Amino acid sequence: MNAVEIEEAITDLAEQPFDADEFPYDFLLAFGNKETTIKRLRTGATNKSDQGGVLQTNNIHLKTCANGEVGQTLTDLKASPTTTKAKAKFILATDGFDLEAEDITTGETIACAYIDFPDHFGFFLPLAGISTVKQIRESAFDIRATSRLNRLYIKLIEDNSEWGTSARRPDMNHFMARLIFCFFAEDTDIFVSDNLFTATIDQMSNRDGSNTHEIISEIFRAMNTAIPDRAGAKLPRWADAFPYVNGGLFSGSTEAPHFSKIAQRYLSHIGSLDWTQINPDIFGSMIQAVADDEERGALGMHYTSVPNILKVLNPLFLDDLREALEAAGDNARKLANLRARMAKIRVFDPACGSGNFLVIAYKEIRALEFELNKRSGEPGRRSDIPLTNYRGIELRDFSAEIARLALIIAEYQCDVTYLGQKEALAEFLPLDARNWITCGNALRLDWLSICPPTGTGVKFQSDDLFMSPLEQAQIDFENEGGETYICGNPPYLGSREQSTEQKEDLGRIFDGRAKSWKSLDYVAGWFMKAADYGLHTPTVTAFVSTNSICQGQQVPILWPLIFETGHEIAFAHTSFKWANLASHNAGVTVAIVGISNHAGQGRKLYALSGDGEIVLKESDNINAYLVAAPDFIVTKRSTPLSQLTHMNYGNYPGDGNHLTLSGAERIQLLDRNPELESLIRPVYGAQEFIKGLSRYCLWIDDEDLETAQANAEMARRIEAVKETRLASRDKSLNKLALSSHQYRDRNTAKHHLILVPTVSSESRDYIPTDLKSSNAVTTNQAFALYDAPLWNMALIASRIHLVWIATICGKMKTDFRYSNTMGWNCLTSALMGPNRYI
Repeated sequence: MNAVEIEEAITDLAEQPFDADEFPYDFLLAFGNKETTIKRLRTGATNKSDQGGVLQTNNIHLKTCANGEVGQTLTDLKASPTTTKAKAKFILATDGFDLEAEDITTGETIACAYIDFPDHFGFFLPLAGISTVKQIRESAFDIRATSRLNRLYIKLIEDNSEWGTSARRPDMNHFMARLIFCFFAEDTDIFVSDNLFTATIDQMSNRDGSNTHEIISEIFRAMNTAIPDRAGAKLPRWADAFPYVNGGLFSGSTEAPHFSKIAQRYLSHIGSLDWTQINPDIFGSMIQAVADDEERGALGMHYTSVPNILKVLNPLFLDDLREALEAAGDNARKLANLRARMAKIRVFDPACGSGNFLVIAYKEIRALEFELNKRSGEPGRRSDIPLTNYRGIELRDFSAEIARLALIIAEYQCDVTYLGQKEALAEFLPLDARNWITCGNALRLDWLSICPPTGTGVKFQSDDLFMSPLEQAQIDFENEGGETYICGNPPYLGSREQSTEQKEDLGRIFDGRAKSWKSLDYVAGWFMKAADYGLHTPTVTAFVSTNSICQGQQVPILWPLIFETGHEIAFAHTSFKWANLASHNAGVTVAIVGISNHAGQGRKLYALSGDGEIVLKESDNINAYLVAAPDFIVTKRSTPLSQLTHMNYGNYPGDGNHLTLSGAERIQLLDRNPELESLIRPVYGAQEFIKGLSRYCLWIDDEDLETAQANAEMARRIEAVKETRLASRDKSLNKLALSSHQYRDRNTAKHHLILVPTVSSESRDYIPTDLKSSNAVTTNQAFALYDAPLWNMALIASRIHLVWIATICGKMKTDFRYSNTMGWNCLTSALMGPNRYI
């Protein structure tokens, strides 16, 4: 279960009548425990509580009690020897009126009314194996809001099936964006009175919700009607109380989907939340998943955390601005120049999603501006930072709409923080109808049109975020001549995961430039587009990327093209896990690469130390492998540079595992047919070698085929291989059906073989290698040196070889991925000079 699902389950539990006997088990179920686990606790098989409660080992000791005894019960649970013996992380006591709990590890406690304990669901998330608890507590409101919006969205689609079709999905998404704005506006004084939107719907709607859509439609119509036009609009008196908002958000159709009684109840629950707590930088990523079928299962748990975003933005430009502010001190002229510089900065995210990077960039620069204004003696000065300088491109229309809404909310919140509520309200409505977030394919759009280096004269075709598609003049920058920073977290997608359309996207950029561009990750298109953009104006770009674009075969394809544009790597962050809010903190391994066509001196290279701390190394140069060293590019070789033994890729089986035997299957077969032992050999891939697994394979020469087929088990396996190969879409594998008794490859040793696994753990100080007998067979999950001198093993296991493989070859997440063509065959390249193609 993810955090949103847990919040939903906990909320459901709190809303049900309190059942003292069932609460402990329902509570544990809400955090993802299986029914079988609960059953064992119920029977006492695993419940070792000595307090009459429920004790789950390594997790929690909880107990329900009589009214008024919560405090004493919690004390008793903490003092219980079984709590300590079972290594319980939490204790919890409740009487159905109050609830108290303690995190035994940290000593942190909560005490609240029973009905309010869902507000503290983040406190208990370690019970579900979710480790990013701090981030979730900071975004607890966003998760609760997402949970409720998700319920409403699903219910509305269920009750209005046509709104779930591809034709009406944009209408549904636009409706949800309007709701989000209304919930925020009614809690932040943007509307004339507190709770205006939710209260109006509750008061004017029928009890069964049958006219709720009409009420909402009239409210939306009011917010799209200017005050001078209202007399002729014939708005209901209760709708006339809403301000004029427009900005395109409420223009066009004001139709709303029909509401059932349950859907209306969900709407009221959403409105009851305190929307002043919204974090637009986090909430946007979560809510976009509500409207995305592919992402709803994760419900926004893959959002980009603020600390990770700052790993991009700080070295990109924020650190420099902070240093400039510090250097300015209280000097009025320097502060004025810095203010003017910040007002001209443009931040462009060409894969902006729901706007996370843009929102954080805007909020951070507003904070710097406020500090500057205080030093200048003008703490109440209006902001000089135009919101329209924070531009983006997003493929999905709803995400683009949410991005603009998130920026609008961020601007309002900053105005409230730095200017005050009254001043913020005075500037907020009506909304600006101009479009500065473009909905479209970033790899096919002209970035110079969307974020031009000059302020005038460019037009482009786009979808206006809050209106229908139209051709419009580009918004003039109010800061012509300012700095441009490109940033973001584009889609990664390795070459095998790309769709035909995505391959075409890359083809438009790389065809004619590079022969092997089809091997590139999708994110490479963003780097190349950014480098091309920089040909027209000084630019610094930083993207979160798969670490594979700085490893292996992608380096000689991509990086020479980028360097040819005059760009260099200005800063980088080597591989780390891009953590999210999913259970057990699953995350993709990424790198951050910043490129610039005016990088200057002092390149910064960030890396994680063994204890997880960020280590900064400054260098005169960072090369394409993200090493503080001179530039060089390693190209793959089919033969070794030096007089080393040729290293072969292991034998590809192509057998559907039908020629493979476990140790038990081998024994069973030979017990009945000992004469077949010569047809069975030990087989080794990476897992068999590293984990010591015993596996075998049928190794049948053509002259032994008749003998093998005389055995029913071997004949069955050979026939199964034939069927597998014939059913494959791979034509070359189809042809191998004629030799279904054999692996596709048949390489073996005369005397011995030296084995190297294709992937091995990053925690090792050496590349593992082993000596096997001539009878051993390698799979394509290992490399083999056949009959090579034994001193080759020392070379493979040497520290310098590990450094070479870790630097040059690709990785599986952060584990070492060996390569014969770029690792072994280029081994002596480390002795060659800089600026060489090897």
